[in-house]
Amino acid sequence: MIIVMAKHATADDINAVTDRLKADGFQVHLSQGVERTIIGVIGERTEEVVRLGVMQAVEQVVPVRRPYKLVSRDFHPEDTVVKVGKAEFGANRVVVIAGPCAVESRDQVMQAALAISDMGLSVLRGGAYKPRTSPYSFQGMGVQGLQILAEAREKFGLMVVTEAVDHVSLGNVAEWADIVQIGARNMQNFELLKAAGQTGKPVLLKRGLSATIDEWLMAAEYIAAHGNPNIILCERGIRTYESKTRNTLDLSAIPVVKQLSHLPIVVDPSHSTGQWNWVAPMARAAVAAGADGLIIEAHPNPQEALSDGPQSLNLPHLAELVTSLSTVAQAVGRSV
Repeated sequence: MIIVMAKHATADDINAVTDRLKADGFQVHLSQGVERTIIGVIGERTEEVVRLGVMQAVEQVVPVRRPYKLVSRDFHPEDTVVKVGKAEFGANRVVVIAGPCAVESRDQVMQAALAISDMGLSVLRGGAYKPRTSPYSFQGMGVQGLQILAEAREKFGLMVVTEAVDHVSLGNVAEWADIVQIGARNMQNFELLKAAGQTGKPVLLKRGLSATIDEWLMAAEYIAAHGNPNIILCERGIRTYESKTRNTLDLSAIPVVKQLSHLPIVVDPSHSTGQWNWVAPMARAAVAAGADGLIIEAHPNPQEALSDGPQSLNLPHLAELVTSLSTVAQAVGRSV
């Protein structure tokens, strides 16, 4: 349930309500907006919460019927902005994350990081652990890959996002990276989501291959419920009957999520299309639809990539895309 405090409610009024709720064993989450303070309440004895509606400082008590609470816009009407270094996910500026699918060598990452930095971007992606469909495909460099990413961060001032695939890799990623990515295959790995919520690092949560939006938001709820409100959702395409693209990019998820949740959402046009020359148009479309960011695979030599070469932009094409995104962003009142 949520308690909407009256406009005239003072800090003492708010504390009186939250103290009473905590004393009765409820979990309390405070959201203070420009005009209203909303208190999110999690617990079973709803009749005790309803009784608080008689207090003069309480405007109304509203039941929340959605299964996800903490990530719901009902609980938190204001947009959440997740700050990672210079990047602000959910603010006016669209954040472009770029880099290779997989860390393959120090030279490869440093080439990409230099180019990305020169383009004015602030977040580098790269997989140190790679969950692959085939057990014979390149699985990543592990901790060595994380160390290369960390070196690029120090040298070029970039924030690093990389994927954790299990509890062991989660500990390593939380140590070396700035944003923990939970991939599509692990979106409903609930024990991993709980652990990610306890790392204290922002989490980029990709939508599962066949997940509904409600299932995706419930996965985010696991992270939030375990102490981590800094969640960035990522639409990366879902599996449909269409076979021309790798997946089907669900751009309608952007406005739907923004209505249901306060969390920022980014789009991955690389995994959704599976073909480098379709990445740019879908990236521009995502910005036009309201995406707070993009995560794009870019490689110094895509033809030599050990992972996802066909969908990776080369660095000149990435620079062209970043330039073109500015025009689209400006048209919808944003910047890149």
